[in-house]
Amino acid sequence: MKKTSLVFTQFLLFSFLVVITVAQPLHHNHSFTHADTLRGSITPERAWWDVTQYDLSVIFDFNKRSIAGSNTIYYKIVSAPADEMQIDLQVGLDIDSVVYLGRSLKFRRDGDAYFVAVPSGRYSSEINHLTVYYHGIPRPALRPPWDGGVIWSKDKMGNPWITVACQGLGASVWYPCKDHQSDKPDSATLTITVPDTLIAVANGRLRAETKNNDGTATYTWAVVSPINNYNLIPYIGKYAHWHEDYEGLKGKLDCDFWVMEYNLSKAKSQFQQAFKMLKCFEYWFGPYPFYEDGYKLVEAPHLGMEHQSAIAYGNGFENGYRGTDLSGTGWGLKWDFIIVHESGHEWFGNSITAKDIADMWVHESFTNYSETLFITCEYGREAGDDYVIGTRSRIQNDIPVQGPYDVNQEGSGDMYYKGGNMIHTIRQVINNDSLFRQILIRLNQTFYHKTVTGKEIEDYISQKSGIDFSKVFEQYLTTTKIPVLEYKIVKNKLSYRWSNCVRGFNMPVKIYFDGEHWIKPRTKWETLKVKKSDGSFSVDRNFYINAKAQ
Repeated sequence: MKKTSLVFTQFLLFSFLVVITVAQPLHHNHSFTHADTLRGSITPERAWWDVTQYDLSVIFDFNKRSIAGSNTIYYKIVSAPADEMQIDLQVGLDIDSVVYLGRSLKFRRDGDAYFVAVPSGRYSSEINHLTVYYHGIPRPALRPPWDGGVIWSKDKMGNPWITVACQGLGASVWYPCKDHQSDKPDSATLTITVPDTLIAVANGRLRAETKNNDGTATYTWAVVSPINNYNLIPYIGKYAHWHEDYEGLKGKLDCDFWVMEYNLSKAKSQFQQAFKMLKCFEYWFGPYPFYEDGYKLVEAPHLGMEHQSAIAYGNGFENGYRGTDLSGTGWGLKWDFIIVHESGHEWFGNSITAKDIADMWVHESFTNYSETLFITCEYGREAGDDYVIGTRSRIQNDIPVQGPYDVNQEGSGDMYYKGGNMIHTIRQVINNDSLFRQILIRLNQTFYHKTVTGKEIEDYISQKSGIDFSKVFEQYLTTTKIPVLEYKIVKNKLSYRWSNCVRGFNMPVKIYFDGEHWIKPRTKWETLKVKKSDGSFSVDRNFYINAKAQ
């Protein structure tokens, strides 16, 4: 094979892999089991208690690929208690004991869930707690972050480099918890013991660092804000660190950066983009949601993840997505995809969290659109429009964006590009960027640090915009159909209607037919007459629809 042919083949293969890895959902089941229901639903053994805090202590054994530790779970009783408490811990890890008020409790296992016989006591809002001791060999991550688990890696110098990526798969892959997105602990501490030649980094702020007498060191990190289970993550490696302050909307924001020692110089240059990102996102979304815990970028041995206040970064200190432009327009090569996208999740995903992973579009669609807003901040409105429109080539329309509920199943990977173009289309319909921005800011005020349903977000946007977007959300989230604007022109008369759409679809759209017009098509033919027409017709490119002449 000629060298040029080989290079072209490799390019096509890489392009194909980019499509798969960026847009692929975390997992797709074609049928659901008892285990899926235990994992994805609010079982009676989950419903009666609410997590208030996790105090997690853990040791990773790099040579044995094993974990040993404990998690003290603080909780309050919110309804009449069931006979048992469901605590999730995936197969490969085993609970050794559960201690409540100084005594060991009985428990039984059902796959990836344990059921603990917790004395209910009196119905009360008082904070209770128990400690779960566990050990075992956790699932290794085969292709993180998409196929998650514990990442046992080495840096370029041969030093151990360990972290976890577990969105979708669940935090119970490495520690015992109530593994459902609807219940975030209000705060958490993570204590990690490592060889004293390494450093442990985690979410929030460093509370304590102790050099032990056995060649190990213990680091305790604390988060004072509510945090998703899958966001509570350790990073273990031979890290170098520097600190910078950012003057934001709520005052001084502590920004800390942790990278491999040999990457320090290029990281200090590349990570300056974080400050441009913060300025842009605070303008569009409101204050960074975790001033109390600070902002961190932490180099990781995988591409990246939105770990709250400790973003995982593995994009090679280059612009684009691993050096490529996902939009094909050139604009995607002017900024670092992981810094911008994963940090956007601090607002959508980490502060505003979907109760059920079926509504993961709330995380990914808004965060995908944050890329467009970042480009708009840096390079102008047309550049942002070019970018989001360019990403449409990656939409697959394979299955609906919204997934099935109560079985821990997300929808299509189209939640990224299709979801971003849906929000872009909604922005056009609102036709008032000042109002659109206020809606985004108020979303982050109203649902600050909360868990939500997708329906709550949909209703909020309709209410605050004064436009009923229910059919728009139904169209783009629950079907794989792109709405078609059918039209026909007879002299100076334009006839039009929607097809390939849900019943009652009536989204307004901007067109050009002897000038600019806003029309509100329905599924029955309607007409627009103009004084003079040359027969030309087009739809504003910012609407994610198809047009078809009849």
